[in-house]
Amino acid sequence: MAHRKKTLGAGLDALRVLISEQDVGDVLWHEVSKSKKAGKKVRKALDEGAELVFVWGGDGMVQRCADALAGTGVPMAILPAGTANLFAANLGIPADLARAVSIGFHGRREKLDLGLLNGEHFAVMAGAGFEAEMIADVDGQAKRRFGKLSYFRAAVRHVGGPLVPMKIKLDGATWFEGRASCLLLGNVSTIAAGVEAFDDARPDDGWLEVGITTARGPVQWARVLARMATGRSDGSPFVRVSRARKVSARFGHPLRFELDGGERGHTTRFKAEIAAGALTVCLPGD
Repeated sequence: MAHRKKTLGAGLDALRVLISEQDVGDVLWHEVSKSKKAGKKVRKALDEGAELVFVWGGDGMVQRCADALAGTGVPMAILPAGTANLFAANLGIPADLARAVSIGFHGRREKLDLGLLNGEHFAVMAGAGFEAEMIADVDGQAKRRFGKLSYFRAAVRHVGGPLVPMKIKLDGATWFEGRASCLLLGNVSTIAAGVEAFDDARPDDGWLEVGITTARGPVQWARVLARMATGRSDGSPFVRVSRARKVSARFGHPLRFELDGGERGHTTRFKAEIAAGALTVCLPGD
């Protein structure tokens, strides 16, 4: 399953050669021009009997394919051809085409968790408020030109955003009620721009990491980001972090939200839970 606008190594022709060198029988080849078209193609491949799905693209492509593969038991092999490749990086999958293909065919296969937000699975993170506005502000051209720096450029433009009334429940109990600038759910530790948002997160622990930020303005946000860069994020006075298996949230007015870097519009509610062991992934090692 390939996003034809993404690049890795010598390109898709090289991928065809690498796959042809393996004794795999029939190969189902699907390309898409946008990641949102990938889920339908993956489901078609599953109906046609696919036993292993290679995913060529970035985190948005991985998320769409993971959503379709969740609960099927069919392994995903990630070929990190995006800008950030956060899920692959957290799992130690290299941005090296030959090595990534080898991991797909010969690596170990592990069942990893996914988050499920408002009916859609995510692999890395989901957020509402400041973080989602920042991601929405980074277009494809900026990511290609500036890479991870593009996220910091966008963050500077949004640090003056408002604090929004939120009520958040974790596993049925009220955890936070007040004003915050951002709600973030995480399945792994490293998120956008390489920030270590959830120090203890693991994609196989059966938990969703939950964080809210009450920072407002450039000075407070600078303190938050500096703390994340030099220590534990939960040590900041403007950050509160916990974990849960189920999360529900209500916002005082509609907030932009995202899943794995893909904008999903605006919402006044989050309903999320952990989907433990929902995705089988090919990982480095025996």
